[in-house]
Amino acid sequence: MTFYPEGRIGLFIDGSNLYAAARALGFDIDYKRLLEEFTERGRLIRAFYYTALIEDQDYSPIRPLVDWLDYNGYTMVTKPTKEFTDSMGRRKIKGNMDIELAIDMMEMAPYLDHIVLFSGDGDFRCLVEAVQRKGLRVSVVSTVRSQPPMVADELRRQADNFIELQDLEPVIARAPQWREEAGRAQNQQTAKAAEDPDDTGDADDTDDLASAS
Repeated sequence: MTFYPEGRIGLFIDGSNLYAAARALGFDIDYKRLLEEFTERGRLIRAFYYTALIEDQDYSPIRPLVDWLDYNGYTMVTKPTKEFTDSMGRRKIKGNMDIELAIDMMEMAPYLDHIVLFSGDGDFRCLVEAVQRKGLRVSVVSTVRSQPPMVADELRRQADNFIELQDLEPVIARAPQWREEAGRAQNQQTAKAAEDPDDTGDADDTDDLASAS
């Protein structure tokens, strides 16, 4: 997909989905480098980052990332997670941000030429189609090189262009020495959520920690 110098670009980052995809490929995202990369590709109008926060923790390991992004060029969209007990009596924590992302994308559509969606969630296919009907081009960033692939086939087919996340690694990856620290913090975050190996929908909704620059 060609990025035009005068094209107005909007980034929409599904935090948990992007984190899971990068983790599956074995690297961490440097969000400063990511912003710089897409600033160079056109006129970056807005970069949205979506994540749910566990509010009952004394300290949330994702909070430093959220604060850093908020001060460094990203528009943060957050909400508290919800806790419930499933039919098997297991404690579950959910924090789906799909609705917030969809509303923002539709509202921003008149001010953009090119949307870059960082997610492989097939639920976004209809959203992508809707903004395409408004005349926008849509690129989807995810990966097919993980096992299993992180991007839904229907979303990849709908997008005007698919950008393989691994191909972006040289320009958006964090230095290797940060991985151990980020991994430890992520374990603290996810320890509050109940495990559910059968859940294929939003299992990583709270799983999007990366260390801030």
